Amino acid sequence: MADDTRMSSRPQFLRRLGLADAVTVANAAVGLTAAVVVGFDTGLAARLVLLAAVADGLDGVLARRFGGTDVGPHLDSLADVASFGVAPALLVTTTALPASPTAAPLRAAVVTLVAALYVGFAVVRLGVYTVEDEDAITTHGVQTTLAATILAASVLAGLGSPAVVFGLAAVLAPSMVVPIAYPDLHAQDALVMGVVQAVAVLATGRVGDAFAFALLFLALGYTVLGPRFYWRSTTPAGGETTAGTETGDCPDARDAGAR
Repeated sequence: MADDTRMSSRPQFLRRLGLADAVTVANAAVGLTAAVVVGFDTGLAARLVLLAAVADGLDGVLARRFGGTDVGPHLDSLADVASFGVAPALLVTTTALPASPTAAPLRAAVVTLVAALYVGFAVVRLGVYTVEDEDAITTHGVQTTLAATILAASVLAGLGSPAVVFGLAAVLAPSMVVPIAYPDLHAQDALVMGVVQAVAVLATGRVGDAFAFALLFLALGYTVLGPRFYWRSTTPAGGETTAGTETGDCPDARDAGAR
């Protein structure tokens, strides 16, 4: 009886979280850290955003391998707001805002507006995705993880000038909610992307620059060409061939490229 009492007194949320959820929470923590450090080290912030992207892919792998939870997709969206909405937006403002906003108020206002829209579109996309597109074989609009990867990789590749970062953010923000279908990555392609992201995070010097540039090239290539030229077919249980990718059998079939 005492054991039953102790079990019932345990907070309910602790009984509902799994291994994949722990990685998702770590994703959120890394994203918050990126938002904190961006003010004094944009390079480190960019690396942390990419590290969060790696964690975002890993939680999906763990959910499919060990089983997910009903709360997993909701945690994933909340974490993604921090890591791929707020942190990249602060990377934009830190890079593109003038040294003295009062000396260039129009520029400061435009940069702030684009950053705010970036977060807003990310929140809309993540909220709608969680409700409507969680089990879809394709996703519409540029994924928040992909958009954040492009911004972070541009900074690490040495292309993080105010004009470039601002321009990318201005294009990527509305692209997150456009009605353009993006197929999920093949498993092997997602693995390659994850490895390139990890090396870009860990490596320094010319090697780090090369992998950051390669990551930027791959991410931009998928963003521009993916809807038309990157496609895959799956064979559902009924045998009919459709476009897209498997979502898995567990309740929480999070995918690194879906959000």
